[in-house]
Amino acid sequence: MKMSPKARQRFLSVMSVVALFLIWELVCRAFGISDLVLPKPGQVIKVLIERLPALMPHATQTLFTTTVGFALGVLAGIVIGVVIGSSKLAYDVAYPLLVGFSSIPKVAVVPIFVVWFGAGTVPAILTSMVISVFPVVVNVATGLATTEPELEDVLRALGATKRDILWNVGLPRTMPYLFASLKIAITLAFVGTVLSETVAANRGIGNVMMIASGNFDVALVFAGLFILAILGVALYAIFSFIELKVTGWAQRKTEFAMV
Repeated sequence: MKMSPKARQRFLSVMSVVALFLIWELVCRAFGISDLVLPKPGQVIKVLIERLPALMPHATQTLFTTTVGFALGVLAGIVIGVVIGSSKLAYDVAYPLLVGFSSIPKVAVVPIFVVWFGAGTVPAILTSMVISVFPVVVNVATGLATTEPELEDVLRALGATKRDILWNVGLPRTMPYLFASLKIAITLAFVGTVLSETVAANRGIGNVMMIASGNFDVALVFAGLFILAILGVALYAIFSFIELKVTGWAQRKTEFAMV
């Protein structure tokens, strides 16, 4: 039975993951690699299943922190992106500042957040937020800046105000750019959360991984990585589904591109 392009794509994606784990397992067994250096996938899955009840509260904490920080970052990014993309003056003034701030390693701002707000959830949320802002700002500003001047001139001639053009033309045309940035920002948000949890938190997957690495429990460290990967893929898939529903008009046809 011939598979559809989407079904084939999903099948190949699953098989690539299975192949990766098989190669990983075979390499560990063939070269006798110690579990203290690189645990086998079977060992990691065993640890994950055995300690799942204890890991679930930490996974829930990481997911909550990430989603809150991500939501705040997206909100701030959209507002800043709209301002920058709608004004040449704002672009010239604010964009260099954003680039400079984005260039700062986020591990350097975690101690500052700890001094201001204390250790715990708040620094993790803020780290997740600041690391999510820049991709959203860039994509929203780019989407607004690529609106054709000729179209704006026609709309102005028909009596449309700048707000009308922004609301009815600029923002809808920005949606593909926005969702592209969301799928990038959600993965970065997990990086920010885990980074803060390893430095200044007593809960979360990042904290579990830090304690496990100190105890040389490498299998538990990889189990934490598995949980982060599953959460990241799940949120990425959710945004991809929403993107397909909201911006389906901007999706290119892929049926004829598949062999």
